[in-house]
Amino acid sequence: MSFDLLVRNANLPDGRTGIDIACRNGVIAAVEPGITAEAKEIIDAGGLLVSPPFVDSHFHMDATLSLGLPRMNRSGTLLEGIALWGELKEILTVEAVVERALKYCDLAVSQGLLAIRTHVDVCDDRLTGIKGLLEVRDKVRDYIDLQLVAFPQDGLFRSPNAEKNLLTALDMGVDIVGGIPHFERTMQDGARSVARLCEIAAERGLMVDMHCDETDDPMSRHIETLAFETQRLGLQGRVAGSHLTSMHSMDNYYVSKLLPLIAEAEIHAIANPLINITLQGRHDSYPKRRGQTRVPELRSHGVNVAFGHDCVMDPWYSMGSGDMLEVASMGLHVAQMTSRDDIRYCFECVTNHPARAMRLEGYGLQTGCKADFMLLQARDTIEAIRLKATRLKVVKGGKVIASTPARTTRLELPGRPATVDPAGYAPVES
Repeated sequence: MSFDLLVRNANLPDGRTGIDIACRNGVIAAVEPGITAEAKEIIDAGGLLVSPPFVDSHFHMDATLSLGLPRMNRSGTLLEGIALWGELKEILTVEAVVERALKYCDLAVSQGLLAIRTHVDVCDDRLTGIKGLLEVRDKVRDYIDLQLVAFPQDGLFRSPNAEKNLLTALDMGVDIVGGIPHFERTMQDGARSVARLCEIAAERGLMVDMHCDETDDPMSRHIETLAFETQRLGLQGRVAGSHLTSMHSMDNYYVSKLLPLIAEAEIHAIANPLINITLQGRHDSYPKRRGQTRVPELRSHGVNVAFGHDCVMDPWYSMGSGDMLEVASMGLHVAQMTSRDDIRYCFECVTNHPARAMRLEGYGLQTGCKADFMLLQARDTIEAIRLKATRLKVVKGGKVIASTPARTTRLELPGRPATVDPAGYAPVES
């Protein structure tokens, strides 16, 4: 018996070491130590980490890499970013959306990021972003799982043609229903928008991913309505609440009621650490709020928590490189999740947890899963986050689609030349 690809002597995220991974016909055929069969290609992992690919469950690809167009966000606030995006929409072209998105997809692949859920604004009557990203989804389907969310950026009721455009986008083949209830004119309109959008999803058998309570206002409680509508319409497991930043400012007693409701509705919670720590708390002097939602508390209630990148070089965020390890690192710092178990959990927040939220089929390192994975220059998931480990190999369908040389430094020290490999400095755990 022979295989297309055999990875030898790998460490896995679950702590197993010395494991071989055999692939045939784009599928993982065996995961066990000491596989002796021949293979067309053999990769010696050398005791380094092999993981499923990174997954970004919250992104805005229609805006990515548009930094400075038509101007910079001088205040750095969410609201100026939204206003700036409104200016950019007026001059946006399908060709520009496609060009920037494809460039970002190349960057994503180099970082081992092979599944992305992107929100796409439908408040542009031309549906420029939708048209462009439907084209991109088709172009990258062989190497990136790209999900599109019909996102009424300016509000379902606040923007005159938002619902009509959203329905048109879904008819064109967009995958998921989005929303932004806290940006409607009133709290009541926000609650009505949640109900209407969930009804649309239920009628069409689609998933929901809603920008929910991305604000410092503790009275923004649309996640409660989202949990209710999810239960009412039988959407359990198909709904994500993204951001949820108002929860960081809420009264603890109210949160003690809210968390079980979220868990009962099986809502996925998607935090966006880089953006939440940057955009929230802008009206605070000191003490200044962190902005990120209550990740440890959501975890303790059994809620599936994922981390998203959200933005890269766009009207809202001038930084970013498509590196989900940077996202995981920021997430654990902001949430003060620094125990060994917590750090491992944060790695799950950029791999298995978003894959579950996106309902990706065949994701993982088990026999029968798709042969999609990456080799990292780290021995375990903790070291991977600490070092922002180099992705040495990225594999899709059992074929290497990206390679990066190992990061090493040659030191010319007096009387003691040496080579520094960033991996291998972690403590030995009992």
